[in-house]
Amino acid sequence: MELKETFQQVKKASKTLGLLTDEQRNEVLKAVADAIIAETPALLKANAEDLAKMDKANPLYDRLQLTEQRLQDIASDMRHVSTLPSPLGRVLKDKTLENGLHLQRVAVPFGVIGMIYEARPNVTYDVFSLCFKSGNACVLKGGKDANASNSAGVELIHRVLITFGIDPNVVTLLPATHEATGEMLNAVGYIDLCIPRGGKKLINFVRDTAKVPVIETGAGVVHCYFDKDGDLEMGKRIITNAKCRRVSVCNALDCLLIHESRLSDLPALCEGLAEKQTKIHADDRAYEALKGHYPDTLLYKAEESEAKMKEADANVKSIWNTEWLSMQMGIKTVASEDEALDHIATYGSGHSESIVSNKETAQKKFQAMVDAACVYVNAPTSFTDGAQFGLGAEIGISTQKLGARGPMALEEITTYKWLITGNGQTRK
Repeated sequence: MELKETFQQVKKASKTLGLLTDEQRNEVLKAVADAIIAETPALLKANAEDLAKMDKANPLYDRLQLTEQRLQDIASDMRHVSTLPSPLGRVLKDKTLENGLHLQRVAVPFGVIGMIYEARPNVTYDVFSLCFKSGNACVLKGGKDANASNSAGVELIHRVLITFGIDPNVVTLLPATHEATGEMLNAVGYIDLCIPRGGKKLINFVRDTAKVPVIETGAGVVHCYFDKDGDLEMGKRIITNAKCRRVSVCNALDCLLIHESRLSDLPALCEGLAEKQTKIHADDRAYEALKGHYPDTLLYKAEESEAKMKEADANVKSIWNTEWLSMQMGIKTVASEDEALDHIATYGSGHSESIVSNKETAQKKFQAMVDAACVYVNAPTSFTDGAQFGLGAEIGISTQKLGARGPMALEEITTYKWLITGNGQTRK
């Protein structure tokens, strides 16, 4: 491997993190947060280089863009991480066997975490803060779209680490090439865990290619089911927020499922969507309910949209399992909660799902039957976020069941080991 020496340096540097106290880690995180604020103009300049190369119509543009407010939020999240309890050394189990052996299972770092991500420069800072706080070194592999932004961020972090006498190799940014991705996924013995954060294509590639352990994150095909007993005003707020708060993130709403008895309320439910210029791809019944009550230029028949999408991209399977990542969404009419549940089971990605209903039995059934990392009742899926859950910044949203599930923060990027203390016992 051309990057073998780089991986060796990171592995070696990761061992030094165990010598730091939690107080020292916290001081470093606060110093990096201060540097982000102090160097905002330089960071925005680097980001502008990346933005100049991307079409503003690209759904990734919003994810790529850094602003003064977003950098302030990144710094605030990093300071928040510094205030959280250390995940290390937690005693997860403690017992003494009949033979007198004392067993403890304690939380420890994975060692080196590899992160593959696309046009998301904020991930550079989030991953560093969580990995550093949890005693992990990190290898970052960003996309070429954000290379200038990522490089500026890592250089800033390195300068702070050096002032504290810490080996800067604990945070390493790989070249933004496909070859570097391949080497990272095959770095057995150097990278202990790899986490891809991006679209379905990236995640599938990493899962199918990697020889190192992988935790899948992110691809979200997100639904909201408006039940026959749903509150109209509440539903309107929830649907608008879930779709329009920030369309390029994985917790954004992709498909509204509406009970057929509430079709007359659909125009009112979609008022906020119209104000935000949201394109709607509706099934026949929803289309007829909205026709004349929703801007014609924004209303499409789902069947026709699906045909056009398949013609343009052979990889499109159905409009109903599309993660839009833009100001677009689908609307599907269902005859019952069971039909809504079947639709979610067929087209959902296991990320986040929501029901709007005032009927307790419907709420409980939805929560019991939906197989997703986060299941909401009368709240928007936009809350699926590590910071919103009180976990600090997140490293990703895991959609798998083995290991971490949902927002991955400090506890989710530690493993454990057993500590056994005896006084001379031998096994028969």
